[in-house]
Order: sequence, then structure tokens, then C-alpha cells
Amino acid sequence: MSASENKRSIIVGIFIVIGVIIFIAGVLTLGGKQKRFTSSITLKAIFNNVNGITAGNNVFFSGVKIGTVSKVAFYGNAQVEVTLHIEEKAQQYIHKNSMAKLSSEGFIGNKMIEILGGTAQTPIVEDGDRLDVAAALGPEDIMKTLQENNKNILAITTDFKVVSTEMVKGKGALGALLTDSVMADRLRQMTVNLENASATTARVTNAISQYTSKLNNKGTLATELLSDTVVFSNLKSAVKSLQVTAASASEMTTNLKNTSSKLNSDKNAVGVLLNDEETGTRLKTTVSNLESSTKKLDENMEALQHNFLLRGFFRKKEKAAAKEKEKAAEAAQEKSPE
Repeated sequence: MSASENKRSIIVGIFIVIGVIIFIAGVLTLGGKQKRFTSSITLKAIFNNVNGITAGNNVFFSGVKIGTVSKVAFYGNAQVEVTLHIEEKAQQYIHKNSMAKLSSEGFIGNKMIEILGGTAQTPIVEDGDRLDVAAALGPEDIMKTLQENNKNILAITTDFKVVSTEMVKGKGALGALLTDSVMADRLRQMTVNLENASATTARVTNAISQYTSKLNNKGTLATELLSDTVVFSNLKSAVKSLQVTAASASEMTTNLKNTSSKLNSDKNAVGVLLNDEETGTRLKTTVSNLESSTKKLDENMEALQHNFLLRGFFRKKEKAAAKEKEKAAEAAQEKSPE
């Protein structure tokens, strides 16, 4: 074999080795993406519509790729059974009440299946388990929603167009504000009044702040009332005394009221004297008669004094009275200083 043939054979061998290496690398790369060379379990889910899911699409859990779709087949009455190959290391995060949901990688990306995690109290899935399916929002539903939103936006813009047109014409309160100079002047005046009111409020607030700060000055009545327990106790006692006095005054007023009400009644002597004219007339007559009787009694006593039968009795009585008067005078002279 010539040297040129040997060189050609070596070059061909090198290309073959490179091709084999590339092939193996490609197989390993594709197998790694498809999770062919990792330990996995099989899960199944039954959909009414898979929306274009095919074997080889990815399976995600919480945004992390954990497997691929290995098989898509019809099941039962117009349903589709999807078989999933899931990495065994992700099995511990998927529970029996987890759900499979159709989704896409981005708005117009490849279709995929997303597994929604269940509750920690539920056991984890086992090989061959079937997952429940969560309702997914398909492209048609999205388009319907967008159409409804477009209709609402169109209605809103139409209404706004009508309102803006009316405002430009000066109709309504806003239109009047935009076109009526009188309304604008009133609005400016209202703004000025609000500013003045705000300034007044600020001054009042400042005055209140100064007054409350003075309450902390020692020696003032307010401070003594707020901080001195003795002054507060004395004030409390004074208030109690005033309450007792007020109660006594109230009771006295009640008694006077009851007494005055009795004076207006004809069921007692004083009330009869004050209110009954006939009784008053009789009382006056009685007093007059007593005065006449007393006068006559005085006259009778004077007549008895001049009677010769009783004259000696009255003279003895006069002498005894004179002696008592002399003794009293002598006793007074003895006691008086010389």
C-alpha cells in the first residue's frame, strides 16, 4: 500500500471516529433532555382535549422540568390518556391529590403539562397512579375574553367621547366649569375661602397647642388640678360639701313647698285662719269680746277695791308691797360702793 493510500485511510478513520463521537453526544444530549437515562416513574392523566400535546412535550412542576410526555392515546368515549415520565427524585413533591393542567411555554410557546402540587398531608404518588385534571383556559377562551374586553373598551370610549363632546359644548357641571367664566370665578373664590379657612384652622390649632403647653407650667391652677393630689382631694371634698348643701337646700325647699301647700289647705288651723274668711271674722269678734271682757274685769276689780268689805285686804296687800320695795332699796344701798 502506498503512502497516499495510507494517508487517505487515516483521514477517513478520523472522520468516522469524529462522526461516532458526534452521534453518541447527540444521543446523550437528546436522551438527557428527554430524561431517558434517569430513574423515573410513570403517571397518567385523562383529558377531554389535549390542545396539541404530543409525545416529547415537557412536564413542569413549580416551574421546574421534571419529565416528559411519553405517550398520547385515546381513552374511553372521546377522551385522551396522556402518559407522563417523571423523574424519581421529583416523586416526593407530588401527592395523590396533585392535578395535571395543560399549559404552554409562553404565550405562543410549545405545549406542556404542568403538575400542581397537592397538600403535604396526602401521601405521595406511586408508579402508575392517575392524576386528576385541572380545567385549563384554552386559546378560544382567551380570545372570547379578549373580545368581551374589546367590546367593553369600545363602550367606554364611546361613552367618554359623548361626555367629552357635551363638556366642550358647556353642558353639565364640568362643561359649565370649562366654559362659564362666572362659575370659574366662583370656583376661584371658593378656593380662596378654603385657603382662608385652612389658615384660620392652623391659627386655632396653634393657639390650642400654646394653651395646652401652658397647662404644664408649675404654679398654675390647671397644673395643680392635673398633678397635685392634695388640691384635687380638697376640690373633691368641696364638691362633696356642695353636693350635701345642695341636697339639704333641696330638702328644705321641699319642706317649704309642703308647708306652703298646707297653708293653702283648709284642713288645718293655720290654713283655716289664712283662707277661711268666716273663721277670720269669728276670730276677730272673739278677740273684740275678750278685750271688752278684760276692760270690764278691770272695772270690776277697781270696784272691789273700793268695797268696804275688801278694802282692808287690799290695804294690807299694798303695805306688804311697800315693805318689800323698802327692803329692796336698802339692800341695793348696802351693795353699792360708798
